[in-house]
Amino acid sequence: FIFVVILGFSGVVGEMAFGRAMKTGPLGAFGKAMEMRGKKGGKLLGMIPVLGSFAIAVGYSVVVGWFLRFLWGAVTGELMETKDTGAYFGEISGNFGSVGWHFLGLGLTFLIMIFGISKGIEKMNKIMMPVFFVFFIFLMIRVFTLDHAAAGYEYLFVPKWEYLKNPKTWVYALGQAFFSLSVAGNGTLIYGSYLDDQEDIPASARNVAFFDTLAAMLAALVLIPAMATVGAQLDQGGPGLLFIFLPNLFKGMAGGRIIAMIFFVAVTFAGITSLINLYEAPIATVQEKFHIGRKSACAAVGLTGAAVSLCIQGIVS
Repeated sequence: FIFVVILGFSGVVGEMAFGRAMKTGPLGAFGKAMEMRGKKGGKLLGMIPVLGSFAIAVGYSVVVGWFLRFLWGAVTGELMETKDTGAYFGEISGNFGSVGWHFLGLGLTFLIMIFGISKGIEKMNKIMMPVFFVFFIFLMIRVFTLDHAAAGYEYLFVPKWEYLKNPKTWVYALGQAFFSLSVAGNGTLIYGSYLDDQEDIPASARNVAFFDTLAAMLAALVLIPAMATVGAQLDQGGPGLLFIFLPNLFKGMAGGRIIAMIFFVAVTFAGITSLINLYEAPIATVQEKFHIGRKSACAAVGLTGAAVSLCIQGIVS
């Protein structure tokens, strides 16, 4: 919470204000800033976070494909019927096991982005994010009714003050806040360039920090108590938590198939909105650099991202 407040009212405010002042993407913004100082190399500097956003988006798009594949498995009942969820996930995550679903996730993401900010991104976020919150509130209430969930709430909310003496606690907290708020990813800078001059930037940054943290806490109130109900080790994480442990938990719950469907719809929506944020900087950069329309830029970035992610899957496989 300390780092969310610090980064929210420094990094997020700074990036929004920088983008609005320059009225352009990272390349143009950093280029103008350096030129104002009589120096060169600003555009090269601005390319660093753009490439970083693109690299994260390429990897994350594969995960969104997994979300869609597990959602389909929940809808058809295949996920509930499989005896070995670990092997089920292994088939999907390896040996090009989810290429079609990966491309579907990319297709949905770029279909939204082609329509631009107000008609595409803003309109879909007004649908997807409220649905995410409603679904996770439902799941939170359902988990609250399960036996032994109290151990999860205790793990989350009973402080262990001695951990504050460990520097790693602060490093991990800073890293989490930095990544979650997407500071230096340049998505915030891009969106800042679209803001009206009358927009209250500190208020907008406050809303970003608040709702981002609220979503994280809501997810924690579902995941951690759910793990506690089956006596799982509460500090474990990684892909296995979402794609192996939780599906196994859903299997043992009354109405587990419906709950699994709701869960994977919610995380798919969260994943697509995150992809939109990550891909916006590269798309705006391609538009600015090559002076092409948004549709052409979306096609260029989308096809490049698909090709690179296919290579990554081949290497991993």
